[in-house]
Amino acid sequence: MSATCDSDRTRQPAAPAQLTAILIVCCALIVACANAAEAQCSAQDVLRNHLALKGDPPARGTRNSFSSAADVPLWKTIAVGTFRDLAALRSAMGALGCGVGSSAEEIIGRPGFSLSARKAEVELVVVSPAELGFEGETATLQNIYARAQSLGLRLAPAEVAPQLRLQYPDQPIGEFLIMAMEPIRTWAGEPVILTVANGGAGLILIGQDGQDGLDLPVTSRFVFVRPGTSVPPRAAAFAP
Repeated sequence: MSATCDSDRTRQPAAPAQLTAILIVCCALIVACANAAEAQCSAQDVLRNHLALKGDPPARGTRNSFSSAADVPLWKTIAVGTFRDLAALRSAMGALGCGVGSSAEEIIGRPGFSLSARKAEVELVVVSPAELGFEGETATLQNIYARAQSLGLRLAPAEVAPQLRLQYPDQPIGEFLIMAMEPIRTWAGEPVILTVANGGAGLILIGQDGQDGLDLPVTSRFVFVRPGTSVPPRAAAFAP
């Protein structure tokens, strides 16, 4: 009996040790899952924080504002019309590891989103509301669009946003570029526009509120199409 009791006593400490090891492993898995979830959400969290910031507009040389589209320097030229369908577009984004937010994913599949049937090049500019002449801290989306168009800038087709995401792999961390586009409504009827972002968790395409009356900081950066600079359309080079 004594031998049996001694043997049991020698085995008992192993149970707490095993339990501790199991708890450590479980905690590690929970932390890993939490980190993965944070990586998925952090870009959208940063977007919300970014849009909440108020401050002086970033300097662009000595110019405070632009008086016409001709004054705005070319930023980037991208190609559109390079995908035969949405499945090919999504596949390309997945292959490059580009994230897509839930609302962005939804409007890409809506009837209001379309792909160009023919390949073309589009010249883009990036401006802030402050550079469009807005004073104060914020301006409404409707007024930003109206001012830009009065200067000769044009809204971008919705396709430009995912194409820019694919063709801008070196986007710096912390940059959020709001696509100046006609909002596309979700199934619930909410207007959404797209933002090309790098919030630190990787390159991502995010949907955000596209209501006319939405107030945005004058430091926000918008992507518009430069007028009269597109290469004439040619036969599309479809992705395989």
